[in-house]
Amino acid sequence: MSMKPDTWRFAAALRRDNLHLVGKLVVVTALMFGFGYALVPLYRAICTALGINVLSLAERTHAVRAEDVKNTQIDYSRSIVIEFDANSRGPWEFSPATKYLTVHPGELTTVMYEFRNVQNKTMSAQAIPSYAPKQATAHFNKLECFCFNEYTLQPGESKKWPVVFVIDPKLPKDVKTITLSYTFFEVAGKGVKKTAAMQPAVQGLKGSAS
Repeated sequence: MSMKPDTWRFAAALRRDNLHLVGKLVVVTALMFGFGYALVPLYRAICTALGINVLSLAERTHAVRAEDVKNTQIDYSRSIVIEFDANSRGPWEFSPATKYLTVHPGELTTVMYEFRNVQNKTMSAQAIPSYAPKQATAHFNKLECFCFNEYTLQPGESKKWPVVFVIDPKLPKDVKTITLSYTFFEVAGKGVKKTAAMQPAVQGLKGSAS
C-alpha cells in the first residue's frame, strides 16, 4: 500500500525537523562539555593571577586565631569523639597518626597527618576535607591545617603536618561524634614550584596529640 503524497511529505518534513533538533542538541551538548572542561583551568588562571587558592576559601572561613581560642570556655560537661579518615587512593601514602580522639568543646586539639609521595616524579597535591554530620562543619574551627595550601613533594619525600582545631561549644547537643575526612588529589600542571614547609601557628598553646 503506497503512502499518499501529503502523508509522505509530512513524514519527510518530520524527519528533517527531528534531524535538525538532534543536531542542535549535539551542538549544545558539545558546547556545555567544552565549557565545563575549560572552567577548571579558567578558575585556576584567575585565582593564580589574583593570588587566591579557591579550593581553600571555604576552609579559611572556619579558621580561628589563637587569641580567640584563649578566650573560649572549655565545656567539660560534654565529650565529642572526633574520627579521622584519610582517602589514600592514589600514588601516595596518607594517614592520620590516630584514628580518633575524644575532646571537649572549646578545647584546643592537635592531630598529625603523614603524607609520602611514592611516585618517581615530583608532584603537587591539595587536600579537601569533608565532615559528617554536615551540621558539624560550621563548628569545626581550625587554627592550622595543611588543607589551606597546595604542597609540592619530591619523589619519595615525606611530610608530617598538624591539624590544630577547636570544636565550637555551640555545636548542637545531639552531635556526639564528628568524622573529619580528607581526600588528597594531585594538582596537574603546577610544575615544580615548591611551597614552604608549614609551621604550626599556635606555639605555646596546649594541644593534645596521639
